[in-house]
Amino acid sequence: MNHPTREAWARAGKRLLVKAVEEFAYEELLVPVADGGPGAYRLDLGDGVHWTFRATRGTFDTWRVEPDTLRRHPALDVGVGVGAGAAGVGVGAQSEPEAAGPERLLLDARTVLGWDGPTTAEVLRELTATRRADAEALARALPAARLADLDHLDLEAYQDGHPCMLLNKGRLGFSAADAAAYAPESAQAVRLLWAAVHTSLASYSGVPGLGAEQLLSEELDAPTRERFSSVLAQSCAETALAEGEFVWLPVHPFHWDEAVATLFAPYLAEGRIVLLGESDDRYRPLQSIRTLANLDHPHRRNVKVPLLIRNTLVWRGLSTEPTDAAPDVSAWLRAVRDGDPYLSDELRFHPLGEVAAVAVAHPLYESVEDAPYRYHELLGAIWREPVAALLGPGEKARTMAALLKTGSDGRALAAELAARSGLEPRAWLERFFGALLPGLLHYLYRYGVAFCPHGENTVVLFDADDIPIGIAVKDFAEDVNLLPGARPEYAGLSVRADRVLLRWPAHELAHSLLSAVFAGHFRFFAPLVADHLGVAEGDFWGLVRAETERYHARFPELADQFDSFGLFAPTFDRVALNREQLLGGGFHDRAERDEGFDVVHGSVPNPLASATHLEQI
Repeated sequence: MNHPTREAWARAGKRLLVKAVEEFAYEELLVPVADGGPGAYRLDLGDGVHWTFRATRGTFDTWRVEPDTLRRHPALDVGVGVGAGAAGVGVGAQSEPEAAGPERLLLDARTVLGWDGPTTAEVLRELTATRRADAEALARALPAARLADLDHLDLEAYQDGHPCMLLNKGRLGFSAADAAAYAPESAQAVRLLWAAVHTSLASYSGVPGLGAEQLLSEELDAPTRERFSSVLAQSCAETALAEGEFVWLPVHPFHWDEAVATLFAPYLAEGRIVLLGESDDRYRPLQSIRTLANLDHPHRRNVKVPLLIRNTLVWRGLSTEPTDAAPDVSAWLRAVRDGDPYLSDELRFHPLGEVAAVAVAHPLYESVEDAPYRYHELLGAIWREPVAALLGPGEKARTMAALLKTGSDGRALAAELAARSGLEPRAWLERFFGALLPGLLHYLYRYGVAFCPHGENTVVLFDADDIPIGIAVKDFAEDVNLLPGARPEYAGLSVRADRVLLRWPAHELAHSLLSAVFAGHFRFFAPLVADHLGVAEGDFWGLVRAETERYHARFPELADQFDSFGLFAPTFDRVALNREQLLGGGFHDRAERDEGFDVVHGSVPNPLASATHLEQI
């Protein structure tokens, strides 16, 4: 099996070291202090150790470190045990201060961060896995023009992971062989296993008109269904169970081996779970890892399945109740869209429907209510509409996260797309904001509905000239939130959908844009645009505000809602995902999965509050 080259390992370490300083300083996990002249800072970490660097401050009081200025004091000596091994470019280079890598920084900061031994070890474990994945991605990086030519699925293999989180590719539970087979950046084909589960354990739910049999006829070809039916018939012949009492679902091969074959062994022995076999279609994982798209039949649905791994804060299972309710939530969101001429006729706004689901219970673990939450989300599947079905001739789709990508040639993908569009950079950005914001604002203001439209959940649609024309959004049952109370806008919700959707006051619901889009994505996109498209950050935020105000002017009857959500407030709460992961129990075996909005720490200035109005282009 391949391992990262020395060069790729060093480059990945340098990037992670810069990111650690920037994001930890942004969240005030570590607090830099001025160190002499303008732009010079230091981090005092105790035991006579400090780090120095130069940086500028940006929107949201963020930090932008000059990578080549990071120094550890004192410098690591040659052959310094753990420090040398962690530095990332070989023991012989340890006399150079810049050789100290992100591992050394986190070890130095351990006392300041308050980590005990188990937490420190888990942090290093996940950091090493992330660095390894980043190094492998760097080794196969493509120039911007090649990235721009890729379709949605191929481009998913070249993303950089969550921009806010340092430990964003841990995938703890995967071996090296598992990562090579199943990680998105490996771009390998996966064939899914299928199982039949008795209705005493499992339930099927679908949008109106999509029954279980129809779903299977659309997702599996006839020979495969016949083969699986034969296996089930043979199993039922050995038990008192009837074939018609089973529902079918796909299972990731890793998860079958890691979780189902072991934890569901009692029900396999009883014949209430039957392994039907492997389907012929090849799938490839998207950035979310547990969602896979069909390579052989792109217009067949994506499949979301649980994986018994921990990645970016949580175990990647599927909770039973939200899974069961997912089609109801999707049907309601689609009904809202279809019943509103602004959403359905004027905008290209697509809620990617989670149209069918199978939720599987585990009676043994359900009897242990305080078991770690991963034991309550062990088996299930969700079928989601594929992006490919939305595209017309010549159109392309790219996640919003992809717009943060810089090619191996140092050119930003966004700059390449803007150049191909034939538009001036500001005009291209205006089209992007016009594609992205109106639908999200309308659901929020008119209907009190907040998606979680972070970079990976938001897919930008482009015309044949690479001009943004609309968006698709995904992840509903656990990531759509509502306002409190029985509002008339929510009358169409089913009981089970209403039960799983969390409710938050308007100023917190506004974080679906303030944190997920503005601070979580635009905080990184704005400086990239300034560097690569030549649009200054102040002008960038002026365009964002102008698009928001265009919406306000279009719907003046919603003025009270504009004030309630406060998108132009001077400040808003700082979401601190690294704090949540590293200080808030992210490595602990908790019985409760985090619900609702993320850990916050302090506040940040809102660039929309002071954004300069620009003339329309």
